[in-house]
Amino acid sequence: MSKILVGSAPDSWGVWFPNDPQQTPYTRFLDEVAASGYEWIELGPFGYLPTDPQQLRDELGSRGLKLSAGTVFEHLHQDNSWDAVWTQIEDVAKLTAAVGGKHVVVIPEMWRDPATGEVLEDRTLTDEQWRKKTQGMNELGKAMFEKYGVRAQYHPHADSHVDTEENIYRFLENTDQQFVNLCLDTGHVSYCGGDNIAIINAHPDRIGYLHLKQVD
Repeated sequence: MSKILVGSAPDSWGVWFPNDPQQTPYTRFLDEVAASGYEWIELGPFGYLPTDPQQLRDELGSRGLKLSAGTVFEHLHQDNSWDAVWTQIEDVAKLTAAVGGKHVVVIPEMWRDPATGEVLEDRTLTDEQWRKKTQGMNELGKAMFEKYGVRAQYHPHADSHVDTEENIYRFLENTDQQFVNLCLDTGHVSYCGGDNIAIINAHPDRIGYLHLKQVD
């Protein structure tokens, strides 16, 4: 029988950047997430938690915590993007695997600036850009798994090119289940007008990870 292991992440503590004096210090986050009763956490922005594997193992182990996943962003629909995306993937995948994590959540970069709202590129991808993104994710997921043993879980995101239910289906239909599956974020799907239950019913075998929002 399958089960869901419930965890938390630094962004639940308002952490969005590797370094920001206004953010909760990582030691306080770890103390408080453990005190809240969680056993599983995500890595958060790379560099927020210690990037030395032994130090991170020690920090987690002393609090009875385990790491489920790291997080990265991708822009593979753009020309000559592989090297930049793979560089950050390697950092996160290597650290995640070193401390026992099995997943890397991959998020599409947004088509407008999240801070200012400035439009950075067209909000709709061409067919060729879709091909680059989905083919690139197949190659990325394969490389991540073969080199580090971590699974790519793709996270649709508001104000990105993979946002609506329709775009999620298009992404799933053009990616390889062996190497790329879905991090279903119930909040982003709902915000973009999608039906989470419909997505689960349509592709139950593609849901590899969950982000739950507004949960009591």
